[in-house]
Amino acid sequence: MMRVLLFGANGQVGRETVALAAERGLDLVALDRAGADICDPAAIARAIESARPDAVINAAAYTAVDKAESEPEAAARVNGRAPGLIAERCAHAGVPFLHISTDYVFDGTKTGPYVESDPVAPLGVYGRTKAAGEAAVRAAHADHIILRTAWVYGVHGGNFLKTMLRLARERDRLTVVADQRGCPTATRDIAEALLAAAAAAKAGTARFGTFHFAGTGTTTWHGFASEIVRQAARHTGRTPEVAAITTADYPTPARRPANSELESRLFEQAYGVRAMPWQTRTAEVVDALLKTT
Repeated sequence: MMRVLLFGANGQVGRETVALAAERGLDLVALDRAGADICDPAAIARAIESARPDAVINAAAYTAVDKAESEPEAAARVNGRAPGLIAERCAHAGVPFLHISTDYVFDGTKTGPYVESDPVAPLGVYGRTKAAGEAAVRAAHADHIILRTAWVYGVHGGNFLKTMLRLARERDRLTVVADQRGCPTATRDIAEALLAAAAAAKAGTARFGTFHFAGTGTTTWHGFASEIVRQAARHTGRTPEVAAITTADYPTPARRPANSELESRLFEQAYGVRAMPWQTRTAEVVDALLKTT
């Protein structure tokens, strides 16, 4: 049986991956920050030596995009340097390494979807540190899979979908940015992609390198919010107005890419996994969350 070591067990993607592995009866060793500090080379080495995995997944990250602008060193430590430390130890152990990255490595000025070969040009600290982490992984270990994703949501942790559900309960009018577009990506789909890639790595059929993996279909934050509210209304009966605003109307410490579309065909060709349409997964997540409230 394949054994996978997962760092970042308490994050959105980590918790979903743990759940999916359990559902499928897979051998997954999941470590949170208390279980292994990914900024500590000795802790990484101990974790890998103890687990003796067939593949290692890093789902840990500093994801507070706006806070990163005032905490650049903390973001750099977790996003920029730690992935290289894990990759280096994986190389030493001869174990393939899977690492999650982000659309924020791009500046969002491209007119069409971003492909893997497009040059990175991050707008802020978060994007710069994630790009640095990618570079560190590539330099440390040839047998790596960097999976860039975007607009992540699911039943675990904090995310846009859960925020919209809360606001839709509390308010009669929501204002949401309509001039940024992307591909909402469910954590369930990311977990599917990670476990498929890990299985290919164990089988010796993996195609290593950098890949994009995002939800199927493109929308704006306003479009995403409108669909969330529409799906929630089936449970709550509430239909608050979702008003469109511009990025300029909602200033944030960190600049966001106007275009976060990721072309995911390369990963589908390599691993046979394609994310579900974002509307389908949105309905599933809304149902899962509201049926329990």
